[in-house]
Amino acid sequence: MSSSEVMSIGSFAQRTGLTASALRFYADSGFLAPARVDAGSGYRFYEQGQVDRAVLLRRLREIGMPLAAVGDVLDADAERAVRLVEEHVRKVLGDAATAQRDAASITASWAGEPPSEPIALSGPVFAAAIEQVLSATTRESEIPVLNGVFFECGPEAVTVTATDRYRSATRTLLPVEQVTVGWSATVHADDLRSVLSGVHRSHRVSVALARNGVRVVLDGAAEQHCRLLAEPFPDHRAMLEALPAVTTRVAVEKVDLLRALEVSSAAEPSLAVRRDGLTLTGDSGVGSPVPALVTGPDLDIRFQLTTLYPAVSTAIGADLLLDLRGAEQPATVRSADHGDLTALVMPIPARSRP
Repeated sequence: MSSSEVMSIGSFAQRTGLTASALRFYADSGFLAPARVDAGSGYRFYEQGQVDRAVLLRRLREIGMPLAAVGDVLDADAERAVRLVEEHVRKVLGDAATAQRDAASITASWAGEPPSEPIALSGPVFAAAIEQVLSATTRESEIPVLNGVFFECGPEAVTVTATDRYRSATRTLLPVEQVTVGWSATVHADDLRSVLSGVHRSHRVSVALARNGVRVVLDGAAEQHCRLLAEPFPDHRAMLEALPAVTTRVAVEKVDLLRALEVSSAAEPSLAVRRDGLTLTGDSGVGSPVPALVTGPDLDIRFQLTTLYPAVSTAIGADLLLDLRGAEQPATVRSADHGDLTALVMPIPARSRP
């Protein structure tokens, strides 16, 4: 082996971004043995072919991967290595979210302010409501409040609302027991997602507002803490009140509309609303008739699938009402028999015709 084919530990360290001491540690740990060790001096030498493995080892350690997991990645094929890295990232993010909630709960205990009067709700109903409105949240670094759910808790009802500017979803719940004092706050959507599994398994839950968050108490007195978002929530009520009057109303079975959306697989499905029914047209230009009861003038309206489909799929009950106000006005999707879930969906401009 010629000197041009090997590198001293110092040169190898410079090439890979690892310190000489780290290279000795990884060699002794069995992760990156030197290509040759001089018997007399004990100097370690590395080959060019070891650079990629050393750089990968360094990068895996930089994202906080434990040594045992690093060894698994280094010895895995590409497909398994990708899966192991993704699993590690999910765990890191989960641990960080748990730490954030726990820290908020700890600091809340020092606030010296007792939580508001707890509001008792049905666990399964509360879980379903949160899941339904969470579909209208989004993560935008410039507008963090869009990754929040706005709670309005009064003596007779609890209303939860979310919006991503292109759609909104609102659900109203009845408390198991009435309370005397109300409150409102925007709760971090990621924290609500984290507590959902426990809420699903609880017959009854209670929610209460504290200075630094919302406390969700499950069956068995297990307590979860959800952070608040300080930014003002968009005035969704004013937006709803400013909407023009409904001009065309469509009554349609949820399963029929979902099936048509899924079969078309269009990124921007178009709805042709006529007196005799509804036709959904996909990217291919082929229309799929959907049985519907239509009242009002004919209308052609187009949506992004990513906004329309969640609004339809999370609706309650078998039958839906689509309240349409024109091709460029927000459409309302609501349940025909259970009107407490309301989703507002923005259409997109119709394609220009040649």
